[in-house]
Amino acid sequence: MENEKYQPSRKITTADKTIMYMFDGKLHNWEGPALIPQGDNRKREYYLNGIKMTQEQWKEALKGREGLPWYKGSGAKARF
Repeated sequence: MENEKYQPSRKITTADKTIMYMFDGKLHNWEGPALIPQGDNRKREYYLNGIKMTQEQWKEALKGREGLPWYKGSGAKARF
């Protein structure tokens, strides 16, 4: 695999002030809502890789994206 640069989601604002965050042709944003219709923050929608989520599902997905995998935890180490 080559050294690929990380490309953040691209912000697109339409004429009716709708804000969309696109990545690889899909609605996607790790940092907040990916779709804000007509700039109204109360109608915001969360998407990851084009999959619509509730705010709770989106927050749960954020929790699971960093840290050590379960098999690298320090729970089973023994000292001799």
